[in-house]
Amino acid sequence: MTIAKSICRKLATYFNNMDVKTVRFAKDHNEEFYKELRKRVNGYFKEKNISRYANANMVLKSVFMVSLYIVPFILMLTVVSNPWLSLLMWILMGCGMAGVGLSIMHDANHGAYSKKEWVNKMFGFFINFVGGSDVNWRIQHNVLHHTYTNVDGMDEDINAGAILRFSPHQKRLKAHRFQQYYAWFFYALMTVSWFLVKDYNQIVRYKNMGLISTQGTSFRRAITIIIASKIMYASIFFVLPFIFAPVAWYIVLIGIILMQFTAGLTLAAIFQPAHVVPTSDFPKPDESGNIQADWAVNQLYNTANFAPGARLFSWYVGGLNYQVEHHLFPNICHVHYRKISKIVKETAIEYNLPYYSYKTFYRALSEHTKMLKNLGRYDDAPGLH
Repeated sequence: MTIAKSICRKLATYFNNMDVKTVRFAKDHNEEFYKELRKRVNGYFKEKNISRYANANMVLKSVFMVSLYIVPFILMLTVVSNPWLSLLMWILMGCGMAGVGLSIMHDANHGAYSKKEWVNKMFGFFINFVGGSDVNWRIQHNVLHHTYTNVDGMDEDINAGAILRFSPHQKRLKAHRFQQYYAWFFYALMTVSWFLVKDYNQIVRYKNMGLISTQGTSFRRAITIIIASKIMYASIFFVLPFIFAPVAWYIVLIGIILMQFTAGLTLAAIFQPAHVVPTSDFPKPDESGNIQADWAVNQLYNTANFAPGARLFSWYVGGLNYQVEHHLFPNICHVHYRKISKIVKETAIEYNLPYYSYKTFYRALSEHTKMLKNLGRYDDAPGLH
């Protein structure tokens, strides 16, 4: 929480220096909801006498996800000589790559995996082994996204440049009429973008915003780790297969592409339907930078769950089908989301607040596609057309 407050102060200074109003949430609008909700959720853990951090099941899941990423790689380098089987190994690696991000790295970088900081740092660093940067992730995701969810200009998760339009407050271009079709190709490139471009652009931008120091590091150290990590990642997962895999080089190249596309599509398919859907209201600050809602209430209006009854699916995606619970309690390990979701839903209804949840994953993807289509066709109110 101290780091988050420090980052917010840095953001306020940065945006004020740019002559842009700082975004603030109104503390006198429904603030009693979150106070009562926290009391009830804390009471649940106290009554059950359980930790809000990872349990034995989470540890076993972590072993499985890492194995899903590494074991196919070892097999593909050593004993798998059949081209089709080799490509299957790459696809499994893509599933493991996404699984590591969804189920291990994500919780750890939120400080939710363990009460021990060094454990969270260790598992949080796993994102560097799948081509990303833990420092950039914590700034973009933990603070900018979780604090300013769906606020255009603040939440970088809805800022895709001119390629995609994720908010009704962004400029609509002619090409956006087709974004419901081509978006999926760019989603598949998510991890490729991390590796090649995004992390370098972000670390420079965050340096200029004065945010690097809030992560307990320096720009020089952060950029050095990013470069070293990417060299390590490329050497292991790109170079070694071309040297040792007992298949043709073009099979390796296709396999690498399949791995990246599998991971990128999986990650995007989980994160996008949680916020870019017709139920989201995309708050716009007034001229003073104020949003007329409590922070927690804004999460309810701009976040949606999906497939709450799909236990195996929820297990694989790190409980992120319970996005409402995650956004309200990011410091609680995802293995507890299903249980506390009942408390969150009941409390939201009691306070006459929305609790959006799509029954199936297919419905969530369908609604997201509908939202992309409407954002590409209409300037405003995309969810109402």
